[in-house]
Amino acid sequence: MQDTMLLGLEGIKKIILHGGTGDIPKVITGAKVTFHFRTQLCDEERTVIDDSRVVGTPMEIVIGNMFKLDIWETLLSSMRIGEVAEFWCDIIHTGIYPLVAKSMRRIAEGKDPVDWHIHTCGMANMFAYHSLGYDDLDELMKEPKPLYFVMELIRVQQPSEYNRETWAMSDKERLKVVPVLHGQGNKLYKQGHYQDATQKYKEAIICLKNVQMKCLLRMEEYYEAIEHTSDIINQHPGDYKAFYLRGKAHAEVWNEAEARQDFSRVLDLDPGMKKAVKRDLAVLNMRMEEKNQEDRNKYKGMF
Repeated sequence: MQDTMLLGLEGIKKIILHGGTGDIPKVITGAKVTFHFRTQLCDEERTVIDDSRVVGTPMEIVIGNMFKLDIWETLLSSMRIGEVAEFWCDIIHTGIYPLVAKSMRRIAEGKDPVDWHIHTCGMANMFAYHSLGYDDLDELMKEPKPLYFVMELIRVQQPSEYNRETWAMSDKERLKVVPVLHGQGNKLYKQGHYQDATQKYKEAIICLKNVQMKCLLRMEEYYEAIEHTSDIINQHPGDYKAFYLRGKAHAEVWNEAEARQDFSRVLDLDPGMKKAVKRDLAVLNMRMEEKNQEDRNKYKGMF
């Protein structure tokens, strides 16, 4: 069965390859979604970039848990259980894919998502090209392209239907559970259960470290995107796609002025991007207001 449709978003087309069963499940914040995916180029050979079936393990994401390729949440929320669908996504949705794919591949290889030992920082290398460690991803990073995502939805578990390990928690949930774990540890210690108390203290420390590492990993990948796109812009100053992707990366690390400047340059180079830029500017405004409010709350009463 094939059924071509638009999802109501710019730059997305869907074809159902195999129909699923039942109603479309509710994909709410905190739901765990399990699925297989295959990523392909839009060339004549439909070159496969990544395939979870080759890895042998389906992908799992928790909705609203800051998965960097958030367009996947939108695609999955349109599917039924057992459905197989092909999604064509334009570059406004796929620009960050090489960085996400790098992390997924390294995890599949049993490595850290980011190799901290070889990373270099500083303005001196802002315009220097850094390899992602995979030739195909390097090429896709230098020249962003539309992609096909073929997805099979296996299951959707609501927050109450699975045991939420720390990796599946949001940062706010992890921070809230830390004092609870610490209190449980104190109670066990007073009761003389020292080994159990130590385990609770370790769980609390792990929660804090997970929040810190997750934040560092996100920042690392967005700054890496800024470096890559800056290199492209240095070589091809008229490439609106590079300005657009760099603007989105700047927005993610709260570089407001730089993001607005890049988005403005996108419109100068391609007025047809007005709708996409308007949406991203609205998201930037919301993120900056949230950050400013958090800062006000943090420093309220300090002086």
